Amino acid sequence: MKIILSQQCESLTGMLNSSLGYHIEHRKNGFFSKRNQRGIVPPDGHWRFIVTCAELAQNKLHIADIRVSREELKQAMYEARIFIAMQHLRKDLYDARDILNLKITFSL
Repeated sequence: MKIILSQQCESLTGMLNSSLGYHIEHRKNGFFSKRNQRGIVPPDGHWRFIVTCAELAQNKLHIADIRVSREELKQAMYEARIFIAMQHLRKDLYDARDILNLKITFSL
């Protein structure tokens, strides 16, 4: 997942929540989510990390938007056992608004 920072934020790395098992990493071409190599990652950790980033993007304070591929989103939903919503993914790329709409539509 690519994380697009707001103009007020130059850098954002590290964990948003230690219980999710994912963190934000800076690479040459931007900021991305990465699974923690050590520690426990809960089954729904990836999905909850994506939703957390989407919710932060609503405020536009640190994160302006996110970009999640359909395959990554399917994998996160599969791990979290969100099978019904997973079957309705049609777009190739999802942004923060799409993620929040999925959360509301399927009561996730």
